[in-house]
Amino acid sequence: MIFRNAVDRDISRIADLERTPEFRAFVGSWSEEEHLKTLNDPDAAYLVLEDETGQVIGFALLRGLRAEHNSLELKRIVIGVPNQGFGKKFLEVIVAKAFDEYGMHRVWLDVFETNARARHVYRAFGFHEDGVLREAVYRDGNYHSLVLMSLLDREYRQARESH
Repeated sequence: MIFRNAVDRDISRIADLERTPEFRAFVGSWSEEEHLKTLNDPDAAYLVLEDETGQVIGFALLRGLRAEHNSLELKRIVIGVPNQGFGKKFLEVIVAKAFDEYGMHRVWLDVFETNARARHVYRAFGFHEDGVLREAVYRDGNYHSLVLMSLLDREYRQARESH
């Protein structure tokens, strides 16, 4: 597995991953133009995960690199090959980058209340559930609630020291 910053040529694959029906339900989807615009935004970063053949099999979108409060949002994370352990490893890379490279105080995300699997992964990693945004997203004719989760730099460092 190779983790690297995304480049323009990765955007079509990122958009394809996002449009996969089982992922779209949880992460939404943007146009390639919206992704290109965000890729070139100095407040955002895209990371991609490549398999041994060089195929992009996952991506993450981070926002808030310039936030005055040092609070980075994990806006999206998609792994095209689930149940292989790639997501957990990718999350480790993302969080390490946020705290060790970007110097963030907090990493936060929102996750659909009904996405028990993702919530379990984030909790196991050390994220805390901060609250619920009730019926915050309207998708496919229904309103959906989001759970806010966060991890602080001191929690990350304590967990790392104890392992």
